[in-house]
Amino acid sequence: MMRTSTLWQVLLLALCAQVGVASAQTPAASTPPKLEKLEEVADDPITVNAKPAAAEKKITEKREGGRVTEAKVKSGKSTYTVKPNIPVGSALPGDAMGSANRGPNWTVMEFDIGKKKKKTPEEEAADTSVPPPPPPAKQ
Repeated sequence: MMRTSTLWQVLLLALCAQVGVASAQTPAASTPPKLEKLEEVADDPITVNAKPAAAEKKITEKREGGRVTEAKVKSGKSTYTVKPNIPVGSALPGDAMGSANRGPNWTVMEFDIGKKKKKTPEEEAADTSVPPPPPPAKQ
């Protein structure tokens, strides 16, 4: 019984393949479809103004013993630092323990905790024009 059901499945598959091949060989339409002609529209000319990139980009390199240890790049408003990938121990770049790439460190925010606050010209004028009041007299 099992053999006949498999035989029927194989025959059905062969019949479907014959129908698929026959439908794929139907002739195509003899005339190509008509194409529409597009109207040409006069566009306004496009002007591109290039920014002076050389004036905005600044690269500062730090070296120790002739090797570059750090490069700080300032491009416009963004600043990032690139450091070389120094492998740990005896690992070589490309090994399982040594990575081949090291991503840049983007500077998001800087604080000036150690620096003294600069006074504005108005604050300086206010400090110099009014002398401090004399101490109260003792009786």
